[in-house]
Amino acid sequence: MDLVIVEGAGSPAEINLRAGDIANMGFAEAADVPVVLAGDIDRGGVIASLVGTHAVLEEAERARIRAFLVNKFRGDASLFAAGAEAVTERTGWPCLGILPFVPAAMRLPAEDALDLSRPAASGAGRRLKVAVPIIARIANFDDLDPLGQEPGVDLVLVPPGEALPGDADLVILPGSKSTIGDLAFLRAQGWDVDIAAHRRRGGHVLGLCGGYQMLGRTIADPDGIEGPAGTARGLGLLAIDTVLVGEKITAPARGWHLASGQPVAGYEIHLGRTSGPDCARPVLELGGPSGPRPDGAASPDGRVQGAYVHGVFASDAFRAAYLAGFGAASDLAYETGVDAALDELAAAVEVHLDLDAMLAIARER
Repeated sequence: MDLVIVEGAGSPAEINLRAGDIANMGFAEAADVPVVLAGDIDRGGVIASLVGTHAVLEEAERARIRAFLVNKFRGDASLFAAGAEAVTERTGWPCLGILPFVPAAMRLPAEDALDLSRPAASGAGRRLKVAVPIIARIANFDDLDPLGQEPGVDLVLVPPGEALPGDADLVILPGSKSTIGDLAFLRAQGWDVDIAAHRRRGGHVLGLCGGYQMLGRTIADPDGIEGPAGTARGLGLLAIDTVLVGEKITAPARGWHLASGQPVAGYEIHLGRTSGPDCARPVLELGGPSGPRPDGAASPDGRVQGAYVHGVFASDAFRAAYLAGFGAASDLAYETGVDAALDELAAAVEVHLDLDAMLAIARER
């Protein structure tokens, strides 16, 4: 391995949160790694952002930043040459280059919740409408990316304060960083009422990981892992109960979708252990060193389902079979598109950034 890049999560200049920072300069200091600052010109104010970061950081952290680059530039990059020089004059940091906006990057998995505003694919004719309530602590939202790129799918991301569309064919409850907290948030928006009405109209509901747990009868947190110890009442759409335990399952997952027989691949990352009568109708069968095991649960009529595995919609054959169950066609080669986008982005990085200088910075350590 030539280089390991540690990506921050937010801003290095959030000095109000510095005492508890484990993702940005706090991590860089603890791991003793040099830093290259990336400025997003697409959001505007990039000169002020870079120079302002220099101004508010402590001297030791300021010295840890070896250089900067500018990302997502649209148009003639030479027009920003004077801007890059101005940043260097005020900070002493050299510029590693100006990376252009690469449209292919829109096909990459969502990086953070800001990407949830990206437009979905467009297509003609009747499309399967999939509604996703955007809960407060949403996690693993790149599960939705393959559906968002399907021309036959109308993926509707519903923000807080808005009702779920009454004409949705499928409601997906996504993963959560705090299931019990997000279950309360979901109820505060009135989405529990919307989901119950959707179910009565004959609609389908799919829960992924934390969303799967919410569909059950109860979620118990006896040790207070997510917050105060106690038990929360679930949506009651599946006859299952979940207990949060201290040991988190983090593992790749491969197996089959039982209804279609198509292969799936993804990963598990959850604290919950789920059991109950509806687990007798699992959604997936996963393989492993100890042999096959079931994952997920389904209601007797199959209209409500849930499973723990993330990333299953990236499996083209499974996704096509799943959408076919709703009468929607799929000819999207999702993983192929991701690989092509990565190749295009890598080519742009090679052309527009000083990679020799970046490698030299890495070797300083």
